[in-house]
Amino acid sequence: MFERILKQLRSLIRKRQYIITVHALEEMAEDDVLAEDIENAILTGTIIERQVDRDTKERKYVLAGNDCSDESVNIVLKVGPTGKAAIITVYRE
Repeated sequence: MFERILKQLRSLIRKRQYIITVHALEEMAEDDVLAEDIENAILTGTIIERQVDRDTKERKYVLAGNDCSDESVNIVLKVGPTGKAAIITVYRE
């Protein structure tokens, strides 16, 4: 269902064309998630939900994947206005 956007996001990750928000960095520190874990999850994971921001109407995606230790991690991300992938937040369930 989300194959096109997932392909685009994976391409941006492979090219290291992404940013991690301050909020995501804080959540990563709390949940012991590294940038490499995010990359692995995006490259091997699946988009499970699309969300639309109420104010900006921007689309963002919830991706479920595994970190480098094969533990599950969820990532909320979007393609930002600069064309880079923007990691909005990260969490473990």
